[in-house]
Amino acid sequence: MNPVTLVAHTGLPTNGFTDGVIHPLAGLDHLLAMVAVGVLAATAGDRRIAWSTPLAFIAGMIGGGVLGLVGISLPAAEVVIATSVVALGLLIVVATHQSGIWLPILAAAMGAAHGHAHGAELAAAAVPLAFVSGFVLATAALHLTGTGVGLALRRAPAVRVAAGALVSTAGVVLLLSV
Repeated sequence: MNPVTLVAHTGLPTNGFTDGVIHPLAGLDHLLAMVAVGVLAATAGDRRIAWSTPLAFIAGMIGGGVLGLVGISLPAAEVVIATSVVALGLLIVVATHQSGIWLPILAAAMGAAHGHAHGAELAAAAVPLAFVSGFVLATAALHLTGTGVGLALRRAPAVRVAAGALVSTAGVVLLLSV
């Protein structure tokens, strides 16, 4: 098993702000998950759900990062993360217009898994606050990018279904590589 080739959980610098910004862009799993959360936010019918979904992901990511940083393990973390990409793609396919509070709760749980992986790998010489700040900033930017994509996909349901299927397929590839 060599997760370095497909995911951003090992082998990349984790020392400061710039590393935190670059980190979510360097792993296909994080890139897809974070953009997909934005797409889901844009397709939610309830604006409260739309706003709370990416915020819940970020809150979960920070909480998971703290758990990883203090040494609490998450069994099968890579499997959970890859499965989250599959699930997010499927949610895009089925369009969550009637989504409820379950969507931000699910986003928080997925964010916790993604954040845990980064907290667990943070180097002893790292500046955690700087890394986390960069990571959160990049995550928010990816969520905003996904929201823009999601707004466009609201008017193109066939393209939305294809995009969701592509995200899920990539998640399956990630899952098979773990």
